[in-house]
Amino acid sequence: MTSHAVLTAMLPEHLLLLGIVLLIGLEIAGRGQRAALAVGFAFVAAAAAAAARLALDGYAAAPFAGHFSVDPSSLLVKAMVLAFALPVLLMSRDDFVGGEFPILLLSSLYGVCLLQSADSFPTLFLGLELMSLPVYVLVLLAYRRPESAEAALKYLVLGGTATAMFLMGASLLYGSSGSLAIDAFPRALGSSDGLARAAIVLVVLAFFLKAAIVPFHAWAPDAYEGASVPVTAFMATVVKAGVVLAAVRLFGPAQLASPMLELIAALPLVSIVWGNLAAMRQPSLRRMIAYSSIAHAGYLFYALLGDPAGRLQAVAFYLLAYGLMNLLAFAALPAAEDDFGRDRLDNLKGLFQRSPFAALMLGVAMLSLAGIPPFPGFVAKFMIFRNVMAAGHTTYAVLGLVGSYIGIYFYLRVIQVMFMSPDRAVGENRGPRGLAIGATVGCLAAALVTAVFPGWVIAWF
Repeated sequence: MTSHAVLTAMLPEHLLLLGIVLLIGLEIAGRGQRAALAVGFAFVAAAAAAAARLALDGYAAAPFAGHFSVDPSSLLVKAMVLAFALPVLLMSRDDFVGGEFPILLLSSLYGVCLLQSADSFPTLFLGLELMSLPVYVLVLLAYRRPESAEAALKYLVLGGTATAMFLMGASLLYGSSGSLAIDAFPRALGSSDGLARAAIVLVVLAFFLKAAIVPFHAWAPDAYEGASVPVTAFMATVVKAGVVLAAVRLFGPAQLASPMLELIAALPLVSIVWGNLAAMRQPSLRRMIAYSSIAHAGYLFYALLGDPAGRLQAVAFYLLAYGLMNLLAFAALPAAEDDFGRDRLDNLKGLFQRSPFAALMLGVAMLSLAGIPPFPGFVAKFMIFRNVMAAGHTTYAVLGLVGSYIGIYFYLRVIQVMFMSPDRAVGENRGPRGLAIGATVGCLAAALVTAVFPGWVIAWF
């Protein structure tokens, strides 16, 4: 493999690395405060464009055979996840004034990109850690409330536990198969060897921890609520997408069978039900979204039950719809000096009278996340459950569909608070401002394309 081929195959990663180096140089030179956001945005946009262009050209290569490879599908999901980071950067202007945020964000994105090209457990582990470690710091970076330190510590403990489980599972899998290639994982799914089964369970539980699947979810809402709005948006979209797409890559073309089928079905189903039920009682929009993300993680892992041929397509489209709507909600969230009160549902009362634009954008996001047609969230859920039924698991599909209806209540509750409750003006809580408006418009435009032309969008995956 020539150096030119390595440079081409890893062009998105190289652009992110170049952006990190330049941002660090600007910080050293004392110019990071003014230029950091623009530089970070430019390099993430360039990396997303490079990944999309390579995918459209049908590029495929394995610069490090057995460890790292790219194909049009992996490049396209890289472009999607990188594009999710652009609204996050725009939202961050009011919360972060220095260059630390874009440096850490680009570092985490580098790990996300590695995950989508990993062909071995060492590369997969490297991607998971590069993705996770900067996020621990990001949770603490914008220290807006006393709970931020506790949230960062809890997120660190969750991540450390997941890492230990993943490494133990990979070690046991190596002991049973003699291989560290991720291809050994789907082969072990059908094995009757006790060592292989223990390895599979540990690796799967590690991904459940990373994605906050019940019962490994307990501290995730604390981390979401304690972080600043841009960091919470990043965790709910980019990090979640990186973990789920890595799991899909790990399972590969494997068709699940007992007893793994029951494990993959049971815990995501419980997550769907519990996440939706717990979200009903949350007084904070950010915490409600955290429990909502637990339910959505259940939908996404439910896709592993489906037909392997349509698994990546269903997951990628769901992540696109889910990511855009979450980013739209966070970007449209009214700005305020008080971080604690910013997303209190009580403070959103009468928001339509104060800021019709913000209320309408939040309303669109809530309806789509609830899966109400004609919004893209409906098509995304339809694809997940259709794929599960196509694999012959009709009972699980019906149970998951029934569980999803529970979530409609708390999404409509947000709309009721904004549009039907008496106005409760709170300080300057009057809608998004500055670059957050650009992020809102961009997410809305992409969501409209996804809603109007879902077949065209699905065909790309």
